[in-house]
Amino acid sequence: MMIRKMRVTRDAEIRYLPSGEPVANVSLVYSYGTKKDERGYLPSQFIECGLWGKRAESLAKYLTKGQTIVAYVSDVHIETFTKQDGTPGHKLAGRLDNLEFAGERQDAQNAAPSANTQAQRAPAPASSGFEDMTDDIPF
Repeated sequence: MMIRKMRVTRDAEIRYLPSGEPVANVSLVYSYGTKKDERGYLPSQFIECGLWGKRAESLAKYLTKGQTIVAYVSDVHIETFTKQDGTPGHKLAGRLDNLEFAGERQDAQNAAPSANTQAQRAPAPASSGFEDMTDDIPF
């Protein structure tokens, strides 16, 4: 099992098996290692995950590009496929067993404003709140 903080690289796609069971395909990326490249980035690893069942239906709309999650991935393996040019390709794949949302989306253009933004905060009261106090302090 792999447990890592990851980012969603594209919006989750939901599909249904012939049996009617929903499956959400989620593409994730995470950084690893300690040695940065010449641009200052750590190496990245992409992983294609499947989220199964009712959780796939209910969570797919929240698994959008840029969302940061802590992913619990099992059955991690390398899949082989044929690229569009006919050459063989390989990708890391697994089953997304559980997840926790770990912050706001990282692509600011599509991110919904958070509850902590200035625009959504209640305006501060005009007074300091000390007008009703007297100089008679009981201590």
